[in-house]
Amino acid sequence: MKIARLHHQPLVLTGDHTGQAITNFEDVLAAQQAGRDAWQLGVEQAFKDSELQAPITHPGQLFAIGMNFAAHSQELHFAIPKTPSIFTKFASAITGPVANVQMHGPRTDWETELVVLIGTGGRNIAVADAPAHIAGYMVGEDLSDRDVQMANDPAQFSLGKSFENFAPIGPWLTTPDEIADLKALTITTKVNDVVMQHAPLAQMIFDPAALIHYLSQIVALQPGDLLFMGTPVGTGVGHDPAIFLKPGDRLTGEVDGLGKLSLTFSE
Repeated sequence: MKIARLHHQPLVLTGDHTGQAITNFEDVLAAQQAGRDAWQLGVEQAFKDSELQAPITHPGQLFAIGMNFAAHSQELHFAIPKTPSIFTKFASAITGPVANVQMHGPRTDWETELVVLIGTGGRNIAVADAPAHIAGYMVGEDLSDRDVQMANDPAQFSLGKSFENFAPIGPWLTTPDEIADLKALTITTKVNDVVMQHAPLAQMIFDPAALIHYLSQIVALQPGDLLFMGTPVGTGVGHDPAIFLKPGDRLTGEVDGLGKLSLTFSE
Protein backbone atom coordinates (compact mmCIF):
# COMPACT_ATOMS: atom_id res chain seq x y z
CA MET A 1 0.00 0.00 0.00
CA LYS A 2 0.95 3.64 -0.40
CA ILE A 3 0.30 6.06 2.46
CA ALA A 4 0.70 9.79 1.94
CA ARG A 5 0.19 12.73 4.29
CA LEU A 6 -2.44 15.30 3.39
CA HIS A 7 -3.66 18.13 5.64
CA HIS A 8 -1.61 16.65 8.53
CA GLN A 9 -3.38 13.28 8.31
CA PRO A 10 -2.43 9.91 6.80
CA LEU A 11 -4.05 9.18 3.44
CA VAL A 12 -4.11 5.74 1.82
CA LEU A 13 -3.91 6.06 -1.94
CA THR A 14 -6.70 4.59 -4.05
CA GLY A 15 -5.40 6.01 -7.35
CA ASP A 16 -2.72 8.30 -8.77
CA HIS A 17 -4.40 11.39 -7.30
CA THR A 18 -7.10 9.99 -5.05
CA GLY A 19 -7.14 8.56 -1.56
CA GLN A 20 -8.99 8.10 1.69
CA ALA A 21 -8.00 9.76 4.96
CA ILE A 22 -7.11 7.39 7.80
CA THR A 23 -9.07 9.28 10.39
CA ASN A 24 -8.12 7.42 13.58
CA PHE A 25 -4.34 7.82 13.28
CA GLU A 26 -2.31 11.01 13.37
CA ASP A 27 0.83 9.91 11.54
CA VAL A 28 1.84 7.71 8.63
CA LEU A 29 4.06 5.30 10.57
CA ALA A 30 1.44 4.62 13.25
CA ALA A 31 -1.14 3.89 10.55
CA GLN A 32 1.25 1.59 8.70
CA GLN A 33 2.20 -0.31 11.83
CA ALA A 34 -1.44 -0.78 12.91
CA GLY A 35 -2.46 -2.25 9.56
CA ARG A 36 -5.45 -1.74 7.32
CA ASP A 37 -7.86 -3.69 9.54
CA ALA A 38 -7.43 -1.08 12.29
CA TRP A 39 -8.18 1.91 10.09
CA GLN A 40 -11.26 4.11 10.00
CA LEU A 41 -11.44 5.62 6.51
CA GLY A 42 -12.99 8.81 5.21
CA VAL A 43 -14.61 9.24 1.84
CA GLU A 44 -12.44 9.11 -1.27
CA GLN A 45 -11.01 12.50 -2.18
CA ALA A 46 -8.83 13.95 -4.91
CA PHE A 47 -5.54 15.72 -4.20
CA LYS A 48 -2.86 17.65 -6.06
CA ASP A 49 0.82 16.70 -5.82
CA SER A 50 1.54 20.14 -4.37
CA GLU A 51 -0.79 19.45 -1.43
CA LEU A 52 1.11 16.42 -0.15
CA GLN A 53 3.33 16.84 2.90
CA ALA A 54 6.42 14.96 4.01
CA PRO A 55 5.22 11.51 5.17
CA ILE A 56 7.61 11.63 8.15
CA THR A 57 8.44 14.94 9.81
CA HIS A 58 10.32 14.26 13.06
CA PRO A 59 12.57 11.22 12.79
CA GLY A 60 14.55 10.47 15.90
CA GLN A 61 17.60 9.77 13.76
CA LEU A 62 18.32 10.57 10.12
CA PHE A 63 21.24 8.61 8.71
CA ALA A 64 22.75 8.96 5.26
CA ILE A 65 25.27 6.75 3.53
CA GLY A 66 27.98 8.28 1.38
CA MET A 67 29.64 6.73 -1.65
CA ASN A 68 27.20 3.83 -1.80
CA PHE A 69 27.42 3.63 -5.59
CA ALA A 70 30.89 2.79 -6.94
CA ALA A 71 30.61 5.08 -9.98
CA HIS A 72 29.65 8.02 -7.72
CA SER A 73 32.73 7.38 -5.59
CA GLN A 74 34.83 7.38 -8.74
CA GLU A 75 33.37 10.63 -10.10
CA LEU A 76 34.33 12.34 -6.82
CA HIS A 77 37.74 10.62 -6.73
CA PHE A 78 37.00 8.90 -3.43
CA ALA A 79 37.97 5.35 -2.56
CA ILE A 80 35.14 2.82 -2.70
CA PRO A 81 34.14 2.25 0.95
CA LYS A 82 34.98 -0.99 2.69
CA THR A 83 32.27 -0.39 5.30
CA PRO A 84 29.29 1.99 5.10
CA SER A 85 30.36 5.64 5.20
CA ILE A 86 27.76 7.22 7.49
CA PHE A 87 26.86 10.83 8.13
CA THR A 88 23.71 12.51 9.42
CA LYS A 89 21.33 15.12 8.10
CA PHE A 90 19.28 17.15 10.54
CA ALA A 91 15.51 16.71 10.70
CA SER A 92 14.88 20.46 10.36
CA ALA A 93 15.90 20.08 6.69
CA ILE A 94 12.90 17.83 5.90
CA THR A 95 10.26 19.13 3.53
CA GLY A 96 7.56 17.63 1.33
CA PRO A 97 7.70 16.24 -2.20
CA VAL A 98 6.86 19.54 -3.94
CA ALA A 99 8.91 22.42 -2.61
CA ASN A 100 10.78 25.59 -3.36
CA VAL A 101 14.34 25.48 -2.07
CA GLN A 102 16.26 28.62 -1.28
CA MET A 103 19.92 28.18 -2.17
CA HIS A 104 22.62 29.47 0.16
CA GLY A 105 25.58 29.49 -2.21
CA PRO A 106 26.61 29.09 -5.83
CA ARG A 107 27.41 25.38 -5.59
CA THR A 108 24.12 23.73 -4.66
CA ASP A 109 23.97 20.14 -5.89
CA TRP A 110 21.48 17.28 -6.24
CA GLU A 111 21.56 13.68 -5.03
CA THR A 112 18.39 11.64 -5.56
CA GLU A 113 18.20 8.64 -3.23
CA LEU A 114 16.12 5.77 -1.94
CA VAL A 115 14.94 6.50 1.61
CA VAL A 116 14.14 3.68 4.03
CA LEU A 117 11.77 4.16 6.97
CA ILE A 118 12.45 2.03 10.04
CA GLY A 119 9.27 0.51 11.45
CA THR A 120 10.66 -1.66 14.24
CA GLY A 121 13.83 -0.62 16.03
CA GLY A 122 16.47 -2.62 17.82
CA ARG A 123 20.14 -3.39 18.26
CA ASN A 124 22.30 -6.09 16.67
CA ILE A 125 19.80 -6.85 13.92
CA ALA A 126 20.89 -9.71 11.69
CA VAL A 127 20.96 -9.16 7.93
CA ALA A 128 18.37 -11.90 7.49
CA ASP A 129 16.05 -10.20 10.00
CA ALA A 130 16.51 -6.65 8.72
CA PRO A 131 13.68 -6.62 6.13
CA ALA A 132 11.15 -7.15 8.94
CA HIS A 133 12.32 -3.85 10.48
CA ILE A 134 11.49 -1.81 7.35
CA ALA A 135 8.15 0.02 7.30
CA GLY A 136 8.56 1.18 3.71
CA TYR A 137 10.35 3.24 1.11
CA MET A 138 10.29 6.81 -0.19
CA VAL A 139 12.19 9.02 -2.59
CA GLY A 140 14.59 11.52 -1.06
CA GLU A 141 16.79 14.34 -2.29
CA ASP A 142 20.06 14.84 -0.42
CA LEU A 143 20.63 18.44 -1.47
CA SER A 144 24.13 19.67 -0.77
CA ASP A 145 25.87 23.03 -0.51
CA ARG A 146 29.29 21.93 -1.73
CA ASP A 147 31.03 25.08 -0.46
CA VAL A 148 29.97 24.34 3.11
CA GLN A 149 30.57 20.62 2.72
CA MET A 150 34.07 21.03 1.26
CA ALA A 151 35.22 24.04 3.29
CA ASN A 152 37.67 21.89 5.23
CA ASP A 153 39.95 19.00 4.39
CA PRO A 154 38.71 16.43 5.23
CA ALA A 155 35.20 17.49 4.26
CA GLN A 156 32.34 17.69 6.75
CA PHE A 157 28.99 16.57 5.43
CA SER A 158 26.13 17.16 7.86
CA LEU A 159 25.78 20.95 7.93
CA GLY A 160 26.27 21.41 4.21
CA LYS A 161 23.35 19.05 3.65
CA SER A 162 20.99 20.41 6.31
CA PHE A 163 19.86 23.85 5.19
CA GLU A 164 16.12 24.52 5.19
CA ASN A 165 14.31 22.22 2.72
CA PHE A 166 17.53 20.33 1.88
CA ALA A 167 15.89 16.96 2.68
CA PRO A 168 12.72 16.59 0.59
CA ILE A 169 11.06 13.19 1.02
CA GLY A 170 7.93 11.49 -0.28
CA PRO A 171 5.70 11.68 -2.11
CA TRP A 172 4.28 8.82 -0.01
CA LEU A 173 5.39 5.76 1.90
CA THR A 174 5.35 2.58 -0.19
CA THR A 175 5.21 -0.57 1.92
CA PRO A 176 7.61 -3.43 1.12
CA ASP A 177 4.86 -5.77 -0.08
CA GLU A 178 4.35 -3.44 -3.07
CA ILE A 179 7.91 -3.99 -4.32
CA ALA A 180 8.70 -7.30 -6.02
CA ASP A 181 12.41 -6.55 -6.54
CA LEU A 182 13.84 -3.41 -4.93
CA LYS A 183 17.13 -3.72 -6.80
CA ALA A 184 15.33 -3.54 -10.14
CA LEU A 185 14.03 -0.02 -9.42
CA THR A 186 15.79 2.91 -11.08
CA ILE A 187 16.76 6.33 -9.74
CA THR A 188 16.34 9.21 -12.20
CA THR A 189 17.20 12.87 -11.70
CA LYS A 190 16.27 15.55 -14.21
CA VAL A 191 17.25 19.22 -14.12
CA ASN A 192 15.15 21.35 -16.46
CA ASP A 193 14.04 18.09 -18.13
CA VAL A 194 17.64 16.99 -18.84
CA VAL A 195 18.56 13.59 -17.35
CA MET A 196 21.46 13.92 -14.91
CA GLN A 197 21.24 10.61 -13.02
CA HIS A 198 19.81 7.30 -14.17
CA ALA A 199 20.88 4.08 -12.46
CA PRO A 200 19.33 0.95 -10.93
CA LEU A 201 19.34 0.36 -7.19
CA ALA A 202 21.19 -2.87 -7.96
CA GLN A 203 24.33 -0.71 -8.12
CA MET A 204 24.19 0.00 -4.37
CA ILE A 205 27.24 -1.37 -2.59
CA PHE A 206 25.37 -1.80 0.71
CA ASP A 207 21.67 -2.62 0.46
CA PRO A 208 19.12 -1.67 3.16
CA ALA A 209 19.51 -4.95 5.05
CA ALA A 210 23.29 -4.58 5.18
CA LEU A 211 23.01 -0.99 6.38
CA ILE A 212 20.45 -1.82 9.07
CA HIS A 213 22.70 -4.62 10.31
CA TYR A 214 25.76 -2.35 10.34
CA LEU A 215 24.10 0.60 12.09
CA SER A 216 22.34 -1.54 14.69
CA GLN A 217 25.67 -2.95 15.86
CA ILE A 218 26.58 0.59 16.94
CA VAL A 219 23.36 2.49 17.72
CA ALA A 220 19.83 1.53 18.67
CA LEU A 221 17.60 2.03 15.66
CA GLN A 222 14.20 3.50 16.50
CA PRO A 223 10.79 3.45 14.82
CA GLY A 224 10.60 6.44 12.51
CA ASP A 225 14.32 6.65 11.76
CA LEU A 226 15.19 7.48 8.15
CA LEU A 227 18.04 6.02 6.09
CA PHE A 228 19.12 7.91 2.96
CA MET A 229 20.72 5.13 0.90
CA GLY A 230 23.16 7.07 -1.28
CA THR A 231 23.14 8.43 -4.81
CA PRO A 232 24.43 7.17 -8.16
CA VAL A 233 26.81 8.78 -10.63
CA GLY A 234 25.73 12.04 -12.23
CA THR A 235 25.84 14.63 -9.45
CA GLY A 236 26.64 18.18 -10.48
CA VAL A 237 30.04 18.23 -8.81
CA GLY A 238 30.95 15.06 -10.67
CA HIS A 239 30.61 16.66 -14.09
CA ASP A 240 33.62 18.15 -15.89
CA PRO A 241 33.18 21.06 -15.74
CA ALA A 242 30.96 20.94 -12.68
CA ILE A 243 27.29 21.91 -13.01
CA PHE A 244 25.32 23.43 -10.15
CA LEU A 245 21.73 24.45 -9.62
CA LYS A 246 20.71 28.01 -10.47
CA PRO A 247 17.76 30.18 -9.44
CA GLY A 248 14.73 29.17 -11.50
CA ASP A 249 15.92 25.61 -12.11
CA ARG A 250 13.41 22.77 -11.91
CA LEU A 251 14.50 19.39 -10.55
CA THR A 252 12.65 16.10 -10.44
CA GLY A 253 13.93 13.12 -8.48
CA GLU A 254 12.22 9.81 -9.06
CA VAL A 255 12.47 6.14 -8.16
CA ASP A 256 10.16 4.17 -10.41
CA GLY A 257 7.38 2.60 -8.42
CA LEU A 258 7.95 4.93 -5.47
CA GLY A 259 6.96 8.30 -6.91
CA LYS A 260 8.59 11.62 -7.78
CA LEU A 261 9.83 14.78 -6.05
CA SER A 262 9.41 18.12 -7.82
CA LEU A 263 11.61 21.01 -6.69
CA THR A 264 12.26 24.57 -7.77
CA PHE A 265 15.17 26.72 -6.67
CA SER A 266 15.51 30.38 -5.73
CA GLU A 267 18.09 32.75 -4.30
